[in-house]
Amino acid sequence: MPDSLIPYDEIVQEALRAVVGRVLGSVASNGGLPGDHHFYITFKTQAPGVDIPQRLIERFPDEMTIVMQNRFWDLLVDDSKFSIGLSFNQVPSKLVIPYSAITGFHDPAVNFELRFQAQEGPDEPEPQDSAENDGASVAPVEDGSNVVSVDFKRKK
Repeated sequence: MPDSLIPYDEIVQEALRAVVGRVLGSVASNGGLPGDHHFYITFKTQAPGVDIPQRLIERFPDEMTIVMQNRFWDLLVDDSKFSIGLSFNQVPSKLVIPYSAITGFHDPAVNFELRFQAQEGPDEPEPQDSAENDGASVAPVEDGSNVVSVDFKRKK
């Protein structure tokens, strides 16, 4: 199969990350999460534009998962990133996360999930455990019809 001169994989990744932004924008506009909805958002902690406390970078040097459920505040959403206040071990923290840093988004209330390609590097560290910020516990991911996984590996 010939290599495409159109970066389809990048275009699709960007469009799916915009879904996350639109969902978060709706939550911010409505003043909270509707019904039983809650989100697990996984992101690369060292990605450009990520701004999180140093203690979280030390604990999660590659990737971490935050939980948006009961205790969050100051959710601000724009076209390229979002910021949110969360508590980790009773310590309030502000996180700024560009959509380009997100590798996963999951809403277990309706079993909806998006997974994004991570930038692969030669010395990529091992994945880390979830951050388990205060107020929620991590539920196992179940396979279901609402899971969207995008993986554009080229076959040669």
